[in-house]
Amino acid sequence: MRKTLTIVILLGLLTLLFLMVVEMPLYGDPEAPAHQGIMQKYLADSARDTGAINTIAAIIIDYRAYDTLGEATVLFVAVIAVTAALYGGYEHA
Repeated sequence: MRKTLTIVILLGLLTLLFLMVVEMPLYGDPEAPAHQGIMQKYLADSARDTGAINTIAAIIIDYRAYDTLGEATVLFVAVIAVTAALYGGYEHA
C-alpha cells in the first residue's frame, strides 16, 4: 500500500512538472512575458524609483532584494552544511 501511494504521488508530481514545462514559452520567444518591456522600464526608471546612481545596483538591491536575499541564504546554508560535514564529530585542538 505504501509503495503504491508513493508511486501515485510521484506520478502526480511528474504530471504537474510536465504540464508546467509545456506551458513555458520557447527560448528566445519575443512574445514571452520576460521580453515585454521590463528591461526598458528598469533602465529608464531605476534612478528615479530607487535614487541609486548605478542601475545594476538598483536592480539587485531594490527591485530583486528578496531574490538576492534568498540566493545569499542558500549559499550560506550550503557553506554551513559543508563545514559541518567536514568538521562534524571531530575534536579540534
